[in-house]
Amino acid sequence: MDPKYATHKGLLETHELHKYIMENNVYPREPKPLKELRALTATHPWAVMGTAPEAGQLIEILLKVIGAKKTIEIGVFTGYSLLLTALAIPQDGKIVAIDMDRGAYEIGLPVIQKAGVEHKINFIESEGLPALDKLLEDPENQGSFDYVFVDADKGNYINYHELILKLLKVNGIVVYDNTLWFGTVAKPEDSVPEGYRRGRTAIVEFNKALAADPRVDISMIPLGDGLTICRRL
Repeated sequence: MDPKYATHKGLLETHELHKYIMENNVYPREPKPLKELRALTATHPWAVMGTAPEAGQLIEILLKVIGAKKTIEIGVFTGYSLLLTALAIPQDGKIVAIDMDRGAYEIGLPVIQKAGVEHKINFIESEGLPALDKLLEDPENQGSFDYVFVDADKGNYINYHELILKLLKVNGIVVYDNTLWFGTVAKPEDSVPEGYRRGRTAIVEFNKALAADPRVDISMIPLGDGLTICRRL
């Protein structure tokens, strides 16, 4: 995947409209620690992997509306969405943060520490599926989580979904990022750059599976690179 192809994650019709939303709605309300972490991430060659701030704004509201305290994040990168979750949940809230790349997490860790929320985070350096399996070994974890955010390997989204539904409580929320995959889901496959086709195929199949899943309510939101919000029934 070429990061130059994905220089802009917004899916709005014009860059001007996206800029208007960011400058007049998102950035004025973005907490200072998140601004700092976003600026830090911008220097990374894969900065496009960071959670879009406009998507983060919606996630923050979701977390507060449902009163989330016990959460999971699969795919951390430098920690923008992790930090916004830590800022949104109560002081005694907890986040199980799972990522294979501790180095990327440690880029944002000083900002997280300065914000005073590191105590809420249990970082697990691991692939997603084994870490979720490990959580499920404890019966107390089953059906106990309020919220899960997934922004990891797209080919495993459907496998994550099956395990997450065992961990989420009824009415719990799971948010999947990148479910519009840079807009390629609506384009013919042969028009999509080669490096994006595998991810596109995985996301298209995942979106079909969610639409047919009677265990969840769903809503796909065209923010950032596409968010799909699911409520466990």
